[in-house]
Amino acid sequence: MTLDLFADIPSKVRLKEKLSLPRPLSEPELLAELTDLSQKNTPGTSFLGGGSYDHFIPSAVKHILGRSEFYTAYTPYQPEASQGTLQAIYEYQSLICELTGLEVANASMYDGATALAEAAFMACRITGRKEIVVSAAVHPNYRAVLKTYCTAADLVLKELPFDIASGLTAYNLQLTTNSACVILQQPNFFGNLEKVAGLADKVHAAGALLIASINPISLGLLKPPGRYGADIVVGEGQPLGLPRSFGGPGLGLMAARQEYLRQMPGRIVGATTDLDGQRAFVLTVSTREQHIRRERATSNICSNEALCALAATVYLSLLGKNGLKKVAGLCLQKANYLKEKLGQAVLWSTPGFNELVIKTNKKIGLDLAGYYPELAGCRLICVTELTNKSELDKLVLDVLSA
Repeated sequence: MTLDLFADIPSKVRLKEKLSLPRPLSEPELLAELTDLSQKNTPGTSFLGGGSYDHFIPSAVKHILGRSEFYTAYTPYQPEASQGTLQAIYEYQSLICELTGLEVANASMYDGATALAEAAFMACRITGRKEIVVSAAVHPNYRAVLKTYCTAADLVLKELPFDIASGLTAYNLQLTTNSACVILQQPNFFGNLEKVAGLADKVHAAGALLIASINPISLGLLKPPGRYGADIVVGEGQPLGLPRSFGGPGLGLMAARQEYLRQMPGRIVGATTDLDGQRAFVLTVSTREQHIRRERATSNICSNEALCALAATVYLSLLGKNGLKKVAGLCLQKANYLKEKLGQAVLWSTPGFNELVIKTNKKIGLDLAGYYPELAGCRLICVTELTNKSELDKLVLDVLSA
C-alpha cells in the first residue's frame, strides 16, 4: 500500500538508503542539546517596525489572559453565562472610545489591515458611494488588503501620492460626488505626522468621510482623531500588550461616531439592567451574517478577538493615562535622538513619532525598495521604550561609518 502511494515518483529521485539520522534521544537529553544549540544564537538589536512593535508587556497581562474563563474565542451568546467576558469587552470598547475621541467602538476586528478595509466598506454603505481615496503613505500591506476587497466588490480605489520632499501625503484633494471616504495614516507608514488641521472640513464638504488609521501608543501624546474630525478610526492593537509572535495574532481597532453605529461590522457590547435591577452586559448590536439576515449584515467577520482585546484592556488599565503618555514620550524622545545623531542620513526632517527613514546600505530596519521603488537605498527604522541608548549609539556608529 505504501509503495502504491509513491508509484508516480520517479525512481531516480527516490532515496535508496536509510536516512542518516542520529540515535533517538530521551527527553532530558533532547532538552540539553536544544539548550546548547540555543546558546549559540547571538541576537542583535532589531529596529524593525512597520506596524508591529516591541513594547514592554507587564507580567499581569499574561497572567490574566491565562485564566481559564477567557480561553475560548467563542462568541458570548448567552449573557447569563458570559458576564465576565462581556464586561471585559465593554471595558475594552470604553477604553478605545477614550483613546480615539469617538463615541462607539466595536468588539474588535481581525487586525489593522482588515479593520481598514471594513471601515472603507462602512463609508461606502453610509454615503451610498463607490470610490475610496487612500493615501500612498498608508501601510502598503493595508492598501493591498483594501485593493483585494475593492476588486471583489466592484469599488473604485484611488491613491493620493506622497510628497518625496517631506514624506507626507500630497493632499491635492479632487473629490467627486462618488467619493465615499479619504483614508490617511497618523503617524503615516514612514513615521511622519500628517498635517490634519482642516482636512476633515474639506472631506466633509464633498460629502465624504474621513478615516484615520492610527498607532494606539502614539495617542498617549497626539490629539485623538475624533478631535480633528475623523469619522471612523481604525488601527492595529498589537502594541497594546500583545507580543510580536512572528507576526500574529493581531487586533483590529475600530471606533466611529455615534450616528454610524448601525453600520459598524462585528459586535458591540452594551450595559443594561437585569430583572433584579442589577447592572448587566449584553450583545447590544451584532451585525454579522451568522446573527441576522445575510442581506442586512454589514460584514461576515466571524472570529471573536476577545482574548487579544482583553490583553489591550489589561495593558491600558495597568499603564493608565500617565503610563501611556510616558511610553509614547520615550518612543518620541529616542526617535528624535536618532534624528539628531544621524544628521544627513535621515531622509526627512518632518516631525514624526517612533519611526524614521534613513539612507543607508546597512541591512537594518525595513528595506523600503520593495514597497516604494523611489525610496531604493532607504530603510525604515523603529525605536520603542525598550531600545536603550547604547543600542541607539551603536546604530548611529554603524550607519555613519558605512
